[in-house]
Amino acid sequence: MVSRFAVPAIRCAGCISKIENGLLKEQDIISARVNFSTKQVAVSHLPGLREDQIKANIEQLGFDVQILADNPLAEEKGGTDKLIRALAVAGFGMMNIMLLSVSVWSGAVGPTRDLFHWISALIAMPVILYSGRPFFSSAFMALRYGRTNMDVPIAIGIILATGLSLFETMTSGAHAYFESVVMLIFFLLAGRVLDGMMRDRARNGISALLKQTAPGAMVLNDDGSTRWVTVKELRPDMRMVVAAGDNLAADGVIEQGSSNFDFALMTGESEPQPKASGDLVLAGTLNLTAPVTVRITAAGEDTSLSDIARLMDEAGQQRSFYVRIADKAARYYAPAVHSLALLAFIFWMFAGVGWHQSLLIAVAVLIITCPCALGLAVPAAQVVASGALLRKGVMIKDGSALERLAEADRALFDKTGTLTLGRPVPVDLNHLSLPQKQVALALAQASNHPVSRGIRTALLEQDIAPVQIDALDEVAGEGMSGRWDGVIVTLGKPIKSDDHLSCQLRIGDEQVDIQLQDEIRPDAVEAIKRLMALGLPATIISGDNAVSVAKIARATGLTSQAGASPQDKLQAIARLGASGSKVLMVGDGLNDGPALAAAHVSIAPGSASDVGQQAADAVFTSDSFLPVALAVQTAQRTMQIVRQNFALAIGYNILAVPLALTGMVTPLIAAIAMSLSSLIVVGNALRLNGAAK
Repeated sequence: MVSRFAVPAIRCAGCISKIENGLLKEQDIISARVNFSTKQVAVSHLPGLREDQIKANIEQLGFDVQILADNPLAEEKGGTDKLIRALAVAGFGMMNIMLLSVSVWSGAVGPTRDLFHWISALIAMPVILYSGRPFFSSAFMALRYGRTNMDVPIAIGIILATGLSLFETMTSGAHAYFESVVMLIFFLLAGRVLDGMMRDRARNGISALLKQTAPGAMVLNDDGSTRWVTVKELRPDMRMVVAAGDNLAADGVIEQGSSNFDFALMTGESEPQPKASGDLVLAGTLNLTAPVTVRITAAGEDTSLSDIARLMDEAGQQRSFYVRIADKAARYYAPAVHSLALLAFIFWMFAGVGWHQSLLIAVAVLIITCPCALGLAVPAAQVVASGALLRKGVMIKDGSALERLAEADRALFDKTGTLTLGRPVPVDLNHLSLPQKQVALALAQASNHPVSRGIRTALLEQDIAPVQIDALDEVAGEGMSGRWDGVIVTLGKPIKSDDHLSCQLRIGDEQVDIQLQDEIRPDAVEAIKRLMALGLPATIISGDNAVSVAKIARATGLTSQAGASPQDKLQAIARLGASGSKVLMVGDGLNDGPALAAAHVSIAPGSASDVGQQAADAVFTSDSFLPVALAVQTAQRTMQIVRQNFALAIGYNILAVPLALTGMVTPLIAAIAMSLSSLIVVGNALRLNGAAK
């Protein structure tokens, strides 16, 4: 059996390895797998092993853990909200303490300086106790079981700097360092908030997917009566009545009736698909036009929708070993800094300068090497770049997406709704006379069918005015009809060929065909050329038929794979990944959800389903395809700036640390130097304002 646990303190690849390898030492545990995106651990174990015993084993490894609810895709909520509140408190305290510190730096002495120090202490202590809790609790949990984690050196540094600041304040010392402590907490929390948002996005993507299933269905009894049955109680061979406008609660085969179904989330196809007796329909699809009776073939966790949800969850686990650049650096940086400060204290104690001066030098080393600049190196660049892309219509959903976009070296594109606009539009209306256009508009504007919307939009762009039609009627599966000047007029149902749709306009005995097709996105060819210049060769992989896919492939000059299922797309990404490629997936439908989650990085258009948008790392809102290339271009530029910021931060420390070690830098000068290093990093990041061009 499989049990799931929430472990919020998972921070890096070291945490993942510690949990997975540590749990495997238990004899009754078969496997343990960490999902870094959702901070969950899935443990496969023998039935005799209780969940509370597994929970105790994880705690022995130094991690706070909670047993998850019965829903395997659920997650404890509120963690990110708590971090945001702690971040807000730290930011408020930091700004106020900095105002007081400026007065001290400007020359305040005697009772005035002491007063400012005491006020700073009164502000800082509650802030440190409240906003520092995530670090203190995590460090305490690790130390309680004789282990260490990233939060242990952070907590030691905060406590040491705070204690010395309090001592300086109580003894009327010249310097206190409350602003440095609170600033450190603020920037560390900012990184945790980004991680929390990423987890929430992963959870919301799967939750949005599951919401596509109806909560239940009207089931037919043997005597012909009906009763409402929840989705958990549905079983194979039950017969459910699905009204027009309802989502299906289970997979099944139509026994009675015919209707059009919206399969856009499953196949990416924009036009409704007609289904009749004997045809298979799937959970989560929408019945559009007429009631049908469906015999259930799969319900609950056995439906196609649940299979895709599991694929998305497993795809998220495949990215579980990804570690942010800043986390990698901080993992080695923080212990080295604290060891250096300890060595400085010991050296100066042996040199005979006394404990107070030795501690001042050690604190100066801690402050001047405070990883604020290092902590800002990535998020400052990400925030500026994300803002620049947002102005160009690209929403980056978490900071790590920019890192992964810059690393991508191969692109896979869905067709319908991705390379194309995903909506049928008339190929050419010039063969229609003005009266025919006016009648077509009058009929089309009375319907919400996708084909009618396409015709209506095209005719309105030509400033056509509709005529007055009486007795308007829409018949499911037949189209619109009415009477104009005593003549019967109809706009027939769409008929699909290999690469386009057509519908027939009738005015009395006169008839004319209107052809429609899904047009390629503006600037798609230019965007593909830019991507190739940036080092990303591309391929089309679509669930659509071979003829329509080949047409788009010829227009864009790309190779293609047609008739691909969600599993086929997932396997294609896995093959490319195994060969060393880092795949950018661009798709829109529910069928693309697992691929979007499994790819190294993913982008969805604004017209995509909620599930597609949730699963993707970025969303572009315009009809143009050019934002995809802009996002990659900006991401690559962002990572150049990030590397420069790291070089600036490390170079600053190479110059500053020797000065601090020799006692030539006071904690006050160290705090100023640390702030300047942060400002330099932010200033460099601001150069990204014009990157999205």
